[in-house]
Amino acid sequence: MPTLKRLTTAAHVSRLWIASLALLLLAGCAAQAPMEEGGRQAGQWERHQADVEAFDTWTLIGKAGLRTPQENQSANLDWSQHPHYFRMLISGPFGGGRSVLEGREGRFSLTTGEGRFEAETPEALMEEQLGWSLPVSAMPDWVRGLPGDHASFQLETDELGFPLHIEQDGWEIDYRDWNEIEGMWLPRRLVMNYDDVRITLVVNEWRS
Repeated sequence: MPTLKRLTTAAHVSRLWIASLALLLLAGCAAQAPMEEGGRQAGQWERHQADVEAFDTWTLIGKAGLRTPQENQSANLDWSQHPHYFRMLISGPFGGGRSVLEGREGRFSLTTGEGRFEAETPEALMEEQLGWSLPVSAMPDWVRGLPGDHASFQLETDELGFPLHIEQDGWEIDYRDWNEIEGMWLPRRLVMNYDDVRITLVVNEWRS
């Protein structure tokens, strides 16, 4: 019988130890911030937003889709952005084969197979030569998940505090997916709507 008592006591201690361990694990899980399957956590955007705002020199490699009542096309996008200069290479069907849009100190040019053209704004330039336009002036902010500081806006965030929906300049921008780049979260997929124009941008690569 003493042997049985020792076994019973050991089993009791073992059960107590397992129960304590389970409580510790549950407490640890409860203390963690909510997390999305992709790895994003609540509070990250607020902590890193200043870094995203300071991230003003980059190259974006991706694909853009354009849908209007008249057409549904896509093109590859190679976009280099600097504080006072940008260069956007659009290649594919809605790029007219290969188009290069550049801007420097208020001067904008578009080079296509038909020649080189200039206008006062990049939007007017694209509209005149391509028949459609991207919101180029605001996009450097929007593609980073930020509203532009040039006009009023409405911002809606998701359950983790990340931008979910922005309304500005008549455009509606929806953020569908994110990637972590050098310790920052940046949009991977966004959809921009203006009246009956819909532009979907998928970012394959961010480079600093």
